[in-house]
Amino acid sequence: MRIGELARIVGVTTRAIRHYHHLGLLPEPERLGNGYREYGLRHAIELARIRRLTELGLGLPEVRDVLAEDAGRDLVEVLAELDADLARQEAAIHERRTRLRALLSDAERGRLPAEGPLSPELTAFLGGLGPVGEESPMAAKDREVLALIDTTAPPEVREQLMAELVPVFDDPATREATLDVYARLDALTDADPDDPRVAEAARALLAFLPKELPSAPPPGVPDGHGARVLELFLADFTPAQAEVIRLALRMAAGDGAP
Repeated sequence: MRIGELARIVGVTTRAIRHYHHLGLLPEPERLGNGYREYGLRHAIELARIRRLTELGLGLPEVRDVLAEDAGRDLVEVLAELDADLARQEAAIHERRTRLRALLSDAERGRLPAEGPLSPELTAFLGGLGPVGEESPMAAKDREVLALIDTTAPPEVREQLMAELVPVFDDPATREATLDVYARLDALTDADPDDPRVAEAARALLAFLPKELPSAPPPGVPDGHGARVLELFLADFTPAQAEVIRLALRMAAGDGAP
């Protein structure tokens, strides 16, 4: 039989058969005097076996191992590895569906953050804040930065961030102070960097900065890149707002006016 007939019988394409020839998975038959290949029953049997193995999820290199007569891997070993890989995929899919169901539930209750799907921890934290700063453009920037960290930081950094944020914002006085800082920064949207309110806002922001700024860059940031990261961060603010943050950082380092 010709290649097209073989393909129809086994349920594959002629292109796949030629590819299997190229990879050495399926022996090529001898050509007849007219140049055409003539396939027999043995080719159909071998091709059907290849199809069954690939439908199980084996890659072609694994199929080659199974089919090899010498030094080939045992089919049971290959199938066991495939089963373990599928189990990992199944667990990952289960975790993703669990997150999706939680997000859909939050969306139905109007609790899905405007920043979109976040980790369960950050979603719970933002949901627990309630209406804190929901009308503030500066609060929205804060949430965007938290979403960026949530997406890009290693798990241990995210855990540390949540561990530090949750106790702070459980304090009603801290919430009020946060709203005050947001309001001060929002009021400086169109102001000049030398506006007197800049220093006042910097002093209010200073209360939220660490008493001692770290001398080393944060995890994942190479030495010498800290200043660049800070400038990229500040570029998203207006000149007066950026000056508030710079001044607060200088105050925290002991280099700015009290």
